[in-house]
Amino acid sequence: MAFHRQRISNIFVFSLVLCLFLSVRLSAQDFQQLGSFKEGERVLILAPHPDDEAIACAGVIQEAILKGAKVKIVYLTNGEHNQFAFIVYKKRIVLKKNEFIALGQLRRKESIEAMQLLGLKEDDLIFLGYPDFGTFSMFTRFWNTDKPFRSLLTRISHVPYADSPSFKAPYLGENILKDLKKVILAYRPDKIFVSHSADVNVDHKSLYLFLQIALAQLKEEIAYPKIYPYLVHHSGWPLPRHYHPDLKLTPPKSFSDSDIKWLSFDLTAQQLDNKKKAILCYRSQTQSSAFYLLAFARKNELFGDYPAINLNHQAKLNEKLISFFGSSKMFPDINLEGNYAENISLASKGRVSYAVLEDDLIIMIEKPEDIVYRFSTIVYLFGYNYSVPFANMPKMRIITKHKNFRVLDGKRLINASGIYLNLVPKALTLKIPLKELGSPDFILASVRSYIGRDEGGDSPIYATGFRRININ
Repeated sequence: MAFHRQRISNIFVFSLVLCLFLSVRLSAQDFQQLGSFKEGERVLILAPHPDDEAIACAGVIQEAILKGAKVKIVYLTNGEHNQFAFIVYKKRIVLKKNEFIALGQLRRKESIEAMQLLGLKEDDLIFLGYPDFGTFSMFTRFWNTDKPFRSLLTRISHVPYADSPSFKAPYLGENILKDLKKVILAYRPDKIFVSHSADVNVDHKSLYLFLQIALAQLKEEIAYPKIYPYLVHHSGWPLPRHYHPDLKLTPPKSFSDSDIKWLSFDLTAQQLDNKKKAILCYRSQTQSSAFYLLAFARKNELFGDYPAINLNHQAKLNEKLISFFGSSKMFPDINLEGNYAENISLASKGRVSYAVLEDDLIIMIEKPEDIVYRFSTIVYLFGYNYSVPFANMPKMRIITKHKNFRVLDGKRLINASGIYLNLVPKALTLKIPLKELGSPDFILASVRSYIGRDEGGDSPIYATGFRRININ
């Protein structure tokens, strides 16, 4: 597919955001305590796979039950795609699709055993059964279509588990959204614990995204719950591996320039011992990965989310800011008498920043100054408009390499008019008309940057989790 080449006609947009962007850095945040639970409080744990609830939230689950709160767990998938773990567990090559489905059924049983050990009943657990390693593709590409996502290993395109409330549901984004909304509307949780948007596992980030959309659609029907994302998959984390009950869990160093305010929940000695036992219930996983899973059995559990970014939709140009650049002659097409950007809201602290100038979203991505031709990015932009069904909204992916880029909506290559790219020594900047994103009320945005790659891979030099950007 050919790359589209464009140039920015207005250097002001990029110079202003770059100046503001480079001046901001995040200082280290002290951990605050998660806080307690109350009798009758409704707690919902959203787990992408069986075992995520144990390694990330076993302490929280025990504490909530102890304080008289209600706890319900929803599993997005049954985790049938972990081929390596299953081979180690079975001690033979596994190829037949029915064997992978059997793994999903086994992991379901392991979750029931683990959660009963922590004090829950089987009726407190809901297994939706959507495709392991497929839900992010469903979120980005499979809406309103008669050709649902097809799992690579099972070679099926519908929920195969007869004991799932979603049995035979096609692998489509709207079905996950419908099921998640149904649970939330019936249960009306006060607190939701969910996988983190910066998790490198695709099912983990997709569950966070589906939750954001579900809560937006239920805005008028329920009180907005408190959201506590937990991190599981991140390169080289947590260290050291294996069981270290004397150590505390701390965030990966790559979050040091983020504006996440982490919350810590401290486990008692008994809660920690129970957590270890619950993790060991997942024998299909621990035979190959006990050294990793038990690394989460520590003195505390961590939760934290990026704060929402609030951007002004309309603004005016501040003459003082123009004079900061030296002269308004630098911007010949800017009229100081006109209605231009005065209070451009700078978004994120770190290597990626967002702003809105009139009707355009501006994204500034920091880059190594000496890297030019080998610098590439992938930018995900999912807009939400309260007046438009989410299935009909653009699911945009912008892929850049040097000064070239291409734009996809779902699986389709599109020629989105008005999207521009500008590359300067220290940054790459994109300008995207909000109308191309469906004139959203908010945007879920994520950026991944690479050196020497066209469309990414496993080792980006920088990656952000999905940020919620409110357009005011």
